[in-house]
Amino acid sequence: MRLLRSTDLALRVLMRLAVAGDTPESTPTTRAVAAAMEVPYTHAAKVVAELQHLGLLEARRGRGGGLALTDRGRTASVGSVVRAFEGDGDVVDCEGATPCPLRSACRLRGALRRAQEAFFASLDPITVADIVAEPTGPLLLGIPGFA
Repeated sequence: MRLLRSTDLALRVLMRLAVAGDTPESTPTTRAVAAAMEVPYTHAAKVVAELQHLGLLEARRGRGGGLALTDRGRTASVGSVVRAFEGDGDVVDCEGATPCPLRSACRLRGALRRAQEAFFASLDPITVADIVAEPTGPLLLGIPGFA
């Protein structure tokens, strides 16, 4: 299974914010996130807006503003973040423009659904705080341009 670019970016933003302090120098702007992650600003802005909507980060405007992780963001399960960004749709599209002729008796669809749920379930006990524990946290602080 391959994650969407937005899911990958969301996880990396949460990880970086989890190791940042609360000083104005350590709260990056969405523009700084986009530059550091080498993604278009509009893409970063959509991801940040969704993370804010989920209550995982807050975006403060104006002088001393920037992005900061919320308590909920620090304790969020990686599985819940991945589900929120990936959605819970099927791995394969059996009902698409050209429906699969096997869809009424297919056993593969159910097996893929169970595999997808097992993937999410394996990420559920892992929190954002867990994935930035040593040695990852100090490495994240060294990412140039993301401060």
